[in-house]
Amino acid sequence: MMTANEIRESFKNFYRSKGHEIVPSAPMVIKDDPTLMFTNAGMNQWKDIILGNHPAKYKRVADSQKCLRVSGKHNDLEEVGHDTYHHTMFEMLGNWSFGDYFKEGAIDFAWEYLVDVLRLDPKDLYVTVFEGSPSEGISRDDEAAEYWAKHLPNDHIINGNKHDNFWEMGDTGPCGPCSEIHIDERTPEEKALIPGNKMVNKDNPQVIEIWNIVFMQFNRKADGSLEPLPMHVIDTGMGFERLVRMLQGKHSNYDTDIFQPLIQAIGELSELKYGVDEKVDVAMRVVADHIRTLAFSITDGQLPGNAKGGYVIRRILRRAIRYAYTFLNQKQAFLYKLIPTLIANMGEAYPELKAQEVLIEKVIKEEEEAFLRTLDTGIHLLEKTIDDTKANGKTEISGVDAFTLYDTFGFPLDLTELILRENGMTVNENEFNAEMEKQKQRARNAAAIETGDWVNIEDGQTEFIGYDNTECLTTILRYRQVTQKKQTLYQIVLKETPFYAEMGGQVGDTGVLKCGDEVIEVIDTKKENNLPIHITKKLPTHPEAKFIASVDKQKREACEANHSCTHLLDYALRQVLGNHVEQKGSLVSPDGLRFDFSHFQKVTDEQLRQIEHIANAMIRKNIPLNEYRNMPIEEAKKLGAIALFGEKYGDEVRVVKFGPSVEFCGGTHVSATGKIGMVRVISESSVAAGIRRIEAITGEKVEELMDNIQCTLTDLKELFNNAPDLIGTIKKYMDENSELKKEVETFIKEKVAQVKEKLISNAKDINGVKVISSVLPIPAASAKDIAFQLKGQIPSNLFVVIGSIENNRPMLTVMISDDLVKDGLNAGQIVREAAKLIQGGGGGQPHFATAGGKNVDGLSVAVDKVLELANLSIQ
Repeated sequence: MMTANEIRESFKNFYRSKGHEIVPSAPMVIKDDPTLMFTNAGMNQWKDIILGNHPAKYKRVADSQKCLRVSGKHNDLEEVGHDTYHHTMFEMLGNWSFGDYFKEGAIDFAWEYLVDVLRLDPKDLYVTVFEGSPSEGISRDDEAAEYWAKHLPNDHIINGNKHDNFWEMGDTGPCGPCSEIHIDERTPEEKALIPGNKMVNKDNPQVIEIWNIVFMQFNRKADGSLEPLPMHVIDTGMGFERLVRMLQGKHSNYDTDIFQPLIQAIGELSELKYGVDEKVDVAMRVVADHIRTLAFSITDGQLPGNAKGGYVIRRILRRAIRYAYTFLNQKQAFLYKLIPTLIANMGEAYPELKAQEVLIEKVIKEEEEAFLRTLDTGIHLLEKTIDDTKANGKTEISGVDAFTLYDTFGFPLDLTELILRENGMTVNENEFNAEMEKQKQRARNAAAIETGDWVNIEDGQTEFIGYDNTECLTTILRYRQVTQKKQTLYQIVLKETPFYAEMGGQVGDTGVLKCGDEVIEVIDTKKENNLPIHITKKLPTHPEAKFIASVDKQKREACEANHSCTHLLDYALRQVLGNHVEQKGSLVSPDGLRFDFSHFQKVTDEQLRQIEHIANAMIRKNIPLNEYRNMPIEEAKKLGAIALFGEKYGDEVRVVKFGPSVEFCGGTHVSATGKIGMVRVISESSVAAGIRRIEAITGEKVEELMDNIQCTLTDLKELFNNAPDLIGTIKKYMDENSELKKEVETFIKEKVAQVKEKLISNAKDINGVKVISSVLPIPAASAKDIAFQLKGQIPSNLFVVIGSIENNRPMLTVMISDDLVKDGLNAGQIVREAAKLIQGGGGGQPHFATAGGKNVDGLSVAVDKVLELANLSIQ
């Protein structure tokens, strides 16, 4: 029996023998495509070629691609663990042809690999072909059916509808019919009862799709119409986990050697057996699936967070935690303990896992511990809701309450339902779903984008000349209109552009497009599918004209200084903290820089100064930029260039070198380090477990900071009569102030004692209660102190109300002895009502309460109101 690793290699070897270039998997986390957060299909990394934005270096390509599907139309999350074949992270075996072979070649290759190489029985294979769409003028894909007929009888070739057999990249863009390959793994008896062609796409777990071959031949326009693509593309995707399952003779993906080592480790840690209890089995499958997703996403640069991709990863992590918590009795962090098993199983194919092992474990462990605390809080809140609901004679809690637990505390509905069932209760799911739909609608409204079709002016591809120029004469290749949040913008593609498109942490350039007297402001430059997009608020009057494209040089130069400085700081961090430091993110803007890196403890002030000193020394040396464009990647590695985990690099790369600092980088940089001027780190903080962040400024911003510091020092010196030893003088003043405070506190205590005695002597006896009331020009803290001293001295039948004034603000203080509280008096209720007379509010406990306000003139009346409400008015 072939192992999973052997099967993966057999696929690559087969397509290598067919003239395909075998490329490594792209990162699962997508950096420069605003339409996607994660790679959800093998074709994602080829979108720029498919869209015609970039020429194909190889006509034939194959790989095994890491993918993640948990959102949008590919949302399989809730099925994961409950069935045998859905996953969050999975591997997609794929082969592509860019303008080379098409339907016949793709079908013949697939058949040869499955039947001749892997020895699958042809009698168990079924294929689908697109049945056509008369409303769109597309006929049945007879061409694909004809090629399949070379290999299969007609009853194994099935018509498929548009949902299953017409693949689209999105609402617009390349698309085309596809053929799915399905396998029937049922028993001979089951096959005799119902033929396989009746079970295809019927959700039978033993009759499943294993491979999809997409024939991209159309372009979907914004109005829904189709036009032929100038270049036909083959895009295939085969589920690696499903393939392994078939070849290893298993009925579940989780029974293969992809998942079994993890499931066995989960069983050992939880002291439970797989295959005994279905609920336990589901939980083990969920954890085994999710830990792969978490490890690969963290490795590729996506940490758990509260927004976008970070939120998706945190959601997956919390789903795993709650299954382990509920069904595996794991009340403490344990997911992170599975990482060594995962690496032992997949580390050979994906060595980046081993390189990031410590970081992966630390991030997951900290997230587990934080969410387990949240679960504990949620359970306490739910228990209170249950008690309150029962007290009202009901057995159903509000869906609004359940949604609040979910939305605010991350407490999942299924766990809420489980706890409710244990208490013989239910939740109003309709109310919960209504609240969820409101939230989704708010999100949809915020993200809604209307994108028009590209208007093509001339053919061609963009050439970026911004490394050498900040201005050039150019023409517009195409443009389109985009509307979001009722704002209309235009996206413009230029033939030659000096504008740097946002990438690698560096913000996009701004500037202008000029044609005669017309000036169009470029407010941002983004990269989409390897295409620089210039964003404007206006469309040029004559888009077909020639334009002078000019970058805002001042902003660009500030960005260049900050970007080059990140390289120097990266080098300095390694020198001071160690070679374990890895860049985990950055932001380079004209105003400053942000640099995230792996490190497992706070960087001390002394270390920060060392880092600054190393970087500034490199700046003063005015080290010239050595730039290597289109360098073969192996040569770059020999040069010592540092690559970032989670980044996709081609065969040729750009290397930026400032003396000992050598890095892969596509950003813009200063010609020599002296142009940076100076760097100053202004903050250091934690981003996540094992990830620290420094923020810094350079050049003029450092001057501004130093000017502000100098002005502050000058002002301080003037305050202290220009004392030569400012620190010593301030310390002396602080010491004197401390002594004076002690003297004042002693005086206040004496004064409080005198006031207290006077209040006691002036107390009134009303209905057997000693009533003490007064308005005093003392701080609120002193009034409180007096009230508690009075209660200590007169423990029963005591009612105290003091009106005090501090900084021209009125305050009410009410103290009631415990026996009077038992008789029904409540200081909190009384003070809230009386506070209205001083235009304020307050509250507290039944025996002691306070209130503050704005109206000093109403204080005496408010004191009288307190006595009135207590039926203790002094006549």
